[in-house]
Amino acid sequence: MILVRRELGDVLRDLRLQKGQTLRQVASKASVALGYLSEVERGQKEASSEILFAVAEALDVPLSVILSEVGERVAALEGFAPLRPIPDTVPDEFLSDFAAK
Repeated sequence: MILVRRELGDVLRDLRLQKGQTLRQVASKASVALGYLSEVERGQKEASSEILFAVAEALDVPLSVILSEVGERVAALEGFAPLRPIPDTVPDEFLSDFAAK
């Protein structure tokens, strides 16, 4: 079974380590209990959106980046390729087909 909280914890830990911050530093900046943040990183506790936002700010990473990384990891575990961006224009071949009718 895929646990989103485990993937989220891994992403948070990876980002924290990449930034060279200790768990204590991030917990302090985010005003989150050290033990609670540790449990979130280990995938043992679910984090509220408020906690996630505070931790994202403490890491100086947009929450959307964190959630996107979690989504990509879950998709990989499910065996799905990453989603391609949806184009904001209609391809010319569709327009020509439409105009011909």
